[in-house]
Amino acid sequence: MATVAAPAKAECSSCDAVCCRLLVMVEPEDGIAPHLTTEVGGMLVMARGEDGWCVAMDASRMRCSIYDARPDTCRRFHMGGPYCEAVREDYARGIDRTIPLHLSGETG
Repeated sequence: MATVAAPAKAECSSCDAVCCRLLVMVEPEDGIAPHLTTEVGGMLVMARGEDGWCVAMDASRMRCSIYDARPDTCRRFHMGGPYCEAVREDYARGIDRTIPLHLSGETG
């Protein structure tokens, strides 16, 4: 059985923003604009685009377009923490990898 190398340590300059593919609960006190949210199973969550990424994701820069006003759930997600590392490892293995990643300037 082939092994998959663990992804490199998460850093802002090289992050794949895999967390922006997760379901993010939004609380009223987060003050997120309604057009950026939707309801799933009775919970208010960040909406996702047709590509499956959070609608606040700026795909051309792989950065959150509302970073300074992001939901508390996102604020508590520690980059490089155990959950981040687990999500990145799953992504690297292709687990639940239903959204292709295409960086600007990339062809193919």
